[in-house]
Amino acid sequence: MKCIAIDDEPLALGIIKNFCQRLDGMELETFSDPVIGMERVKENVPDILFLDIEMNGVSGLDIARTLPKGVFLIFTTAYSQFALDGFELNAVDFLHKPFSFARFEKAVSKAMELKRLYEKSEVKDETGAEITVKVEYQNVKVPVGEILYVEAMDSYVKIYTKEARPVITQMSMKSVMEMLPEGEFIRIHKSYIVNRNKVQSYTRNKVIMAVKGVELPVGRVYARDFAECMQVREER
Repeated sequence: MKCIAIDDEPLALGIIKNFCQRLDGMELETFSDPVIGMERVKENVPDILFLDIEMNGVSGLDIARTLPKGVFLIFTTAYSQFALDGFELNAVDFLHKPFSFARFEKAVSKAMELKRLYEKSEVKDETGAEITVKVEYQNVKVPVGEILYVEAMDSYVKIYTKEARPVITQMSMKSVMEMLPEGEFIRIHKSYIVNRNKVQSYTRNKVIMAVKGVELPVGRVYARDFAECMQVREER
């Protein structure tokens, strides 16, 4: 696991280095100069970036907006007021200094799991995949790649595709999720599942679908998981 740490405090870099040495397979480079550090990030594209937020007038939040695809970001800072900003930038985690090894290990494990999902989604080909649902008395095949989103309607669900009419079947949302490819579809609300490849844009509160421009709400209890899942394939 290739890692880079950028922090203007040598002590903080020393702690991260020590913690990485206690974990298997962690290769770490450290930089106290954020400009030089970011040059290395863009050149080497690490798996994980540990990034301070306040560094001699340089904002880690601004740096985070320029990260290459596939870099999983963990903020490390003494300023807890930046936590919300960090998560808005889809950071994997936010480590508030001073943090323990156990807390550090948890953040790294989370980043590694997201990387695993990212790599899985990169090689997974769902082009020909289909699900079969019962519509009245017929079995109807729905190509997975054409599904935009799924909406719960009492004991029924509506499966929306590019076609004008949704496919309506008597199923639970749980049953639909079990049929769909893991990691490709995300529950964003008690009433909605979306195909993340069909998401045009999103915030913590809503999703805009690329086809038809439909706007869907993001439920509060689903917001964090939704943001993390979107990160693993953002702008593929």
